[in-house]
Amino acid sequence: MPIAVSHERRARRKRFPRRPSFHYPIMQVAEAVPEFADAFPFEEFNRMQREAVPALTERDGNVVVAAPTGSGKTALAELAICKALAAGGTALFVAPLRALTNEKEEEWERFEDLGYSVYVVTGERDLDPRRARRADVLVMTPEKADSATRKHDSPRYSFVTDVDVVVIDEVHLLDSDHRGSVLEVVVSRFRRLCDPRIVALSATMPNVEDVAAWLDAPPECTFEFGDEYRPVDLHADVTTYVHGDNSFADKYRRLYKALDRAEPHLREDGQALCFVASRQDTVRAAEKARDELAERDVPMGARGDYDFHTDAEELDNDTLRKSVLDGVAFHHAGLSKGDKDRVEAWFREGKVGLLFSTSTLAWGVNLPARCVVIRDTKYHEPLEGEVDMSPLDVLQMLGRAGRPGYDDVGYGWVVCDNAEAGKYRELLREGKEIESALAADLPEHLNAEIALGTVDDLDDVLSWLETTFYYRRAQSAPEAYDFATVRERVRGVLDDLIEEGFVRAHDDLGLTATQLGMLTSTYYLDMDTAVGFRDLAEGDVDETGILRAVARSAEFESVSARRDEREAVASVLGGRGDDLDPGPRKVLGVLYGAMRGSTPPELRSDAWVIRQNALRLLAALAEFLERFDEPDGANLAHRLEARIDTGVPAEAVELTALDGVGAGRAHRLVDEGLTSVADVRAAGRDGLVDAGLSGGVADAVMEQAGALPDVSIHWGDFPDSVARGENDMREVTVRNDGGAARVVCRVTATRDGGDGETVEMTSTTTYLDGATTLPVGVFGADDDALVYAVDVVFPESVLDTVSETRTVDIV
Repeated sequence: MPIAVSHERRARRKRFPRRPSFHYPIMQVAEAVPEFADAFPFEEFNRMQREAVPALTERDGNVVVAAPTGSGKTALAELAICKALAAGGTALFVAPLRALTNEKEEEWERFEDLGYSVYVVTGERDLDPRRARRADVLVMTPEKADSATRKHDSPRYSFVTDVDVVVIDEVHLLDSDHRGSVLEVVVSRFRRLCDPRIVALSATMPNVEDVAAWLDAPPECTFEFGDEYRPVDLHADVTTYVHGDNSFADKYRRLYKALDRAEPHLREDGQALCFVASRQDTVRAAEKARDELAERDVPMGARGDYDFHTDAEELDNDTLRKSVLDGVAFHHAGLSKGDKDRVEAWFREGKVGLLFSTSTLAWGVNLPARCVVIRDTKYHEPLEGEVDMSPLDVLQMLGRAGRPGYDDVGYGWVVCDNAEAGKYRELLREGKEIESALAADLPEHLNAEIALGTVDDLDDVLSWLETTFYYRRAQSAPEAYDFATVRERVRGVLDDLIEEGFVRAHDDLGLTATQLGMLTSTYYLDMDTAVGFRDLAEGDVDETGILRAVARSAEFESVSARRDEREAVASVLGGRGDDLDPGPRKVLGVLYGAMRGSTPPELRSDAWVIRQNALRLLAALAEFLERFDEPDGANLAHRLEARIDTGVPAEAVELTALDGVGAGRAHRLVDEGLTSVADVRAAGRDGLVDAGLSGGVADAVMEQAGALPDVSIHWGDFPDSVARGENDMREVTVRNDGGAARVVCRVTATRDGGDGETVEMTSTTTYLDGATTLPVGVFGADDDALVYAVDVVFPESVLDTVSETRTVDIV
């Protein structure tokens, strides 16, 4: 069925009519932006682009464009960038996925050829602040833009306040859980920090006027291009299957349904794109589809094409190499770049007729197909279990149907069971209005704004609220959002932040973030997680407590454990964590498995995501412990972080301070009795080579070992005894003959030879570069002896605490 328009939407369009479709004369790129003509891969704009060009090139206001998938919105983004560059400004392009930022870097070499620099800033790359400051075009994801703007007042990220235009690709992501609220607050923050021009691009959305009002885009800069601007008409509908008790069998039922819909087009030399839930599913579905299509005698493949056969031999993936010759391929983020590029090229050339992919392809490379089938409407999320695919993803995928220049109509199908057919038919008829996702994450984001200083009093809180899409959408849909109480609810969130200790309210109504609030913002923590970390820091800290605090954090609250996983967890934990619910206990099992370097097969599918999130939480917890004056706990958290990351044994965790010493090399060194940096220094290059390291690696490790701290404790004239009732002041020297480091130096005295009360006599935090002296009071108590201990703790490192004791007899 064609995607229809509801009566409600028709009524709304009477209030917010679409732009009349006038005949716009042909417009050459060189006519609109002569100095950038070579930056575009075509010579003239299409009908949709021609209507929007004047708003982008001749005006300065914010721009909102909603247009069907495949209609050419990327060119509009590039026009906005060109206008900023022509004025000597800087452009920021916000891409919805990290994979797309890398694609833009390659695609926009066209700007580099014109003398402009393009720089991608993502979490997976080391930031070069100098390159970022000098860049003409920056590319980020919403999450990285959030991180960068939170640090805008630091020298490394000061460049983010110098952007002149922010282009938001796929702004309808505002509607997605978690990611939507991030995008929303990033845009609001940019407008408060440096007020750049905002150009927002979107697939067709029913309430484009809400986004335009939020961004203050004037009518002449707001565009809603309907389905008549699609390069190919779309027929979209639902096909159902009978849901069974076996989820594995259900996948094949859905696959057969998908092939039923694709088969007629494949027989006519059309192409089909089938979206599935996971990387593994793309491979398994392609393998099964090859056999099934052969059984159905569908003519596909290019085995007689000698050149294609030769090119296929160059694929890195063995399964893909066999599959493409039968005209079936798969595409996912885990493939090498070369394999993905070849698959995309062969699909465009028609050599691959059926392509299985994960949802990321829908947001990225433009690979239209005559037929698009969504086989899986649910997917497994390691931190949440089975979740529904977002309506936005569904519509985005179906928008890939139809090959311009080849097809008059594209066909899109959603495969689902009978119980959900109505939901998806309604989605196809009505579309999806863009809602704000901010309400669920409001405490975290309001806390972040206060921590940043962009909100510093109650009036600012309300002013900030009015800059959000949440507020605008509540105005537009007052009943759904209970607009009358929005301000009251936000004030309630602020009161909770104050009561929980994240924010401090002053007598003049000013607001500042507490240490807790600052740490929560810096590390992107859930509020409940931050409270749990603070409570741990204020109590006794040990390995068990740290790991349990991470496992029970709110970031893992949706983790579920299947029966086979629970058995695997029990085998790893051996009775630990029996009081925990299955989800946190599964997380704990993954952490202990990682520390011993062996994760049970039943846990491996989710282990990587759990481990990566746990490493981030442990880094945050270490900072909490250090700031709340628990240096030993901070050091322990770093050591646990290293063990979970590398799987090195506990006795050798200090070796991970040496770059290049992972689990394998650490175990080799341990086998030779080398478990510390001091052992490495003592062994020397020859000893490391004898332990199995190559000469080059040994040289590098020795150089690093020399750059790490080398701490020793010197007692000087510290007495062996003291007369009862007498007191004396002495000094102990802590010396560092290696690289400088931040340390906590502590002196304690224990009564009765170590069995009695321990008193802290001196504690000082210092950046140790050379030597420092610690005053120590020696007093003749009523005991027979006192044991004095000097500890040098490394709260920012995995290095072992350096400790020495002296016993003073009381005579």
